[in-house]
Amino acid sequence: MARRPLPRILSTGSAQIARSRELARTAADSATDVLHPLITTTRGLRRLASAGRRRWAETPRDRRGPLLFLAASVVLVVVLVPYGPLLAVVTLMAAAAWQGRDRTPPDPEGPDESQIERLQVLYDALVPYFSAAEDPSPLYAHGGDWETVFPTQEFDDSGRVAHLVIRYPAYFPDGEAASRARIQQLLAAKSGRGREYLFDWDEEGNELTVSVLSPLPTDIAAQRFVTAPGETVLGFTDPSRVRRTLPLAFGAARRDVPPVVWRTGIRSTEPHLLAVGQPGSGTSTLLRSIALQALPHGDVLIIEGGGTGEYACLAGRDGVLGVEIGLDGALAALEWATGETERRLVAANRARQAGDPAPEDTKRPLWILLDRPTAFTHLAEADGREDPQSLLQIPLRHGRAAAVTVVVAEQFDALDSLSEAVRRHTRARVALGPASPAQLEAVLGAPPHTTPVDDVPPGRGYARLGSAPVHRLQVPATPDPYDDATSDAHRQAVLDLLPPRSTPADTQTPAADGDTPAVADTAVGPEPSADGETTPAPVEASLPKIVLTKTATPQDPGRQTATPQTATPQAASPQTTAPETALLERPVLETAVPDAAVAEAAVAKVVAAE
Repeated sequence: MARRPLPRILSTGSAQIARSRELARTAADSATDVLHPLITTTRGLRRLASAGRRRWAETPRDRRGPLLFLAASVVLVVVLVPYGPLLAVVTLMAAAAWQGRDRTPPDPEGPDESQIERLQVLYDALVPYFSAAEDPSPLYAHGGDWETVFPTQEFDDSGRVAHLVIRYPAYFPDGEAASRARIQQLLAAKSGRGREYLFDWDEEGNELTVSVLSPLPTDIAAQRFVTAPGETVLGFTDPSRVRRTLPLAFGAARRDVPPVVWRTGIRSTEPHLLAVGQPGSGTSTLLRSIALQALPHGDVLIIEGGGTGEYACLAGRDGVLGVEIGLDGALAALEWATGETERRLVAANRARQAGDPAPEDTKRPLWILLDRPTAFTHLAEADGREDPQSLLQIPLRHGRAAAVTVVVAEQFDALDSLSEAVRRHTRARVALGPASPAQLEAVLGAPPHTTPVDDVPPGRGYARLGSAPVHRLQVPATPDPYDDATSDAHRQAVLDLLPPRSTPADTQTPAADGDTPAVADTAVGPEPSADGETTPAPVEASLPKIVLTKTATPQDPGRQTATPQTATPQAASPQTTAPETALLERPVLETAVPDAAVAEAAVAKVVAAE
């Protein structure tokens, strides 16, 4: 279906709309200034009329007759007196103008005594940093006046600073990150803890603007975002940091919220992502949100090192190639991902050399999501096996050209265990949860422009895409729907986004017991054509599905565990345990080898490794 283009007024008329709004606002302000006397007089007449009606309603019925006679006498006298009507109109207009005046008490000019004391404390605290002994006329001096360095100040309802402009001397090293960090930490501590402050340094004008940021919304649930293919919404940020907004649903209401959009694909400069946080900070929520956004357009392979079952809701769904929670399954899945990346590169290269477009199976995005992969590192070292992170080098290095995206989530205390390839190729970074400025700078590569706070909700943190500025981030609520602590609204929002289950019943070989592995039929190999040439099999046929379930140790020593049909008899043993895997698809890498032989060799390798 062809996509309808956006209306021209929405795509190219934003500047004209903004200019029209400004002109309309200016015209309204000018009309208000010109018609101010008329507005005041009309308001006063309305108030006089209301006072007259109230007085008439309060007058007893037996006194209303004399009151009417008195009013008629006054009117008769005014009419008979020379210039009486004119004087009466002038008097009425003057009374209406007096009654229609603005009675709102004026705002107090300047800060009150408590606010002045707070500003003086800030001034005294900045003296050691903004003063020099050789300065003949210092801006900051002990016992000095704060009015010369704080030209603009605003306070909130609690009396704390909400907006402040600070002037500082030109010799202050505002280009050094350490000097800036000291001033920002001092201002955040003296202005009030528990709030996030935005610091805007004007190096040309020698001014620092301190603003208090409002909390980011935490009621954004998982939903379909209005994005193009290749765009992933990591979360939402401040309106002043991005130029784009997305329409979101908040129950029955809708409003526009500025997003942090991560672009992937062949032209992406940051094709891979690293998310770091403390336990409970929301890194698993971020991976679930990314998976739900990727499934409509690509395939997802999930590897969970924590073993907590955070992604069980995705197992067996359309587009989910596997949800691995064991070392054997992680190694097998990453070996397949490495081979799939190489296959895509070879197929695309052959198509380019032949002058043909790239095959469709090389364009479909493949997402590899790893949650705490360092947990497998310790298990692999203890077992003397290969570290699963070493298998990520090819998908990380060549993933952009092969439409393969790698997302890694890890905790702060295990950053040193990440491989060099992961740290080097994941240029899109996300840091969630409470963290010190040093930790944030180590992850993001640059300090944030705001002061991090200690108490933050889950999913709150910072994001930086490559060399772009650091943004505040709030991840949309995407909890595990199988968790009992999840609210009904958020659980239903996630369930509505899950694709239907796709585990076919006819691809599994039934076994005698529930503790034996079952292997699907092998893929259909190339079929010979009428002229003797080999015709490649369809893409669906070249992707065999191997369904392996956990094998329990048999109670009877004489009883042997059933082995896969495609494995050799020598590979079977009573102690064989199949890897803990949900669904794993293995495509054929070389067309010269029959598909059935490749599948048999792959299954035999897995069984022999045990």
